[in-house]
Amino acid sequence: RPKGKRVPELSLKPLVPALEAALDMPVMFADDCIGPPAKQAVAALKPGQVLLLENTRFHPEETENDPQFAAALAALGDVYVNDAFSAAHRAHASTEGIARLLPSCAGRLMQAELSALEAALGDPKRPVVAVVGGAKVSTKLDLLGNLVTKVDHLVIGGGMANTFLAAQGYGVGKSLCEHDMADTARDILDKAKAANCEIILPVDIVVAREFKENAPHETVPVDACPQDAMILDAGDQTVARINAVLEHARTLVMNGPLGVFEMHPFERATFAMIDTIARLTRAGDLVSVAGGGDTVAAINASGHVGDFTYISTAGGAFLEWMEGKTLPGVAALEG
Repeated sequence: RPKGKRVPELSLKPLVPALEAALDMPVMFADDCIGPPAKQAVAALKPGQVLLLENTRFHPEETENDPQFAAALAALGDVYVNDAFSAAHRAHASTEGIARLLPSCAGRLMQAELSALEAALGDPKRPVVAVVGGAKVSTKLDLLGNLVTKVDHLVIGGGMANTFLAAQGYGVGKSLCEHDMADTARDILDKAKAANCEIILPVDIVVAREFKENAPHETVPVDACPQDAMILDAGDQTVARINAVLEHARTLVMNGPLGVFEMHPFERATFAMIDTIARLTRAGDLVSVAGGGDTVAAINASGHVGDFTYISTAGGAFLEWMEGKTLPGVAALEG
């Protein structure tokens, strides 16, 4: 990120050929997003032509949502279309400020993203299942707290499952685990119980002594993790339980894998679950929405990228939507 300075390596000019190929027409380029270069380039445009402005983050006023900077952007056009859901969680001049100054609307990609998320968590068909994985509970506290009030079943996988297991008194050996989050994990379990949300944790685990591809491994009951081993995946019984819940679900939201899917054979649980989600989605029995970097990577690796109802490429914005937070870029369009 340029952090308010002109950084040649972060110029948008190299995008011009790709845009021309995608749009099948010439694309003009302005060396700045405001001021004389931008005004002159806009004035030279003929009907139907396209202009790409230089990186707005070359100006510190962009991330400060400076009113004068937003006004300078707005002066270049008649209508504002925001098609960048991935930046909708940021209240910047080009995502929030300008929307207050011009007639504004969402673009088709933004519309598709919002429609998918509304179907998943706004007004979903029930039962609703959420799958949340990842390394740490601490990074997804708001997410877990919001989801237990919105979904019927919450599957917790990855490193954060270890924290919940430890909080319930299970030994997790040398596994990644936030032992200092035990009280928080128990609070989330209590909140889920009060909301009638079933939390699904591993009942059997795949453990290894080394964190590497093809490490010697074994599957053991959840209460039998060796002290010198680490949990790297969920076992077959856990997958069977998750898949049984999915068979009766109508809506699925996925944010995170069940294990260390990047290393064979510890992708098995994640891929087996994705196989089921894909089959049910293809059959029209499940609305499936997924997002987050690791999640998209896991779906890609499983070969099912075309089998989900919607896959969000937005990281922070997707997570904040799932946390129940207001996204400034969306709120500005609504307001």
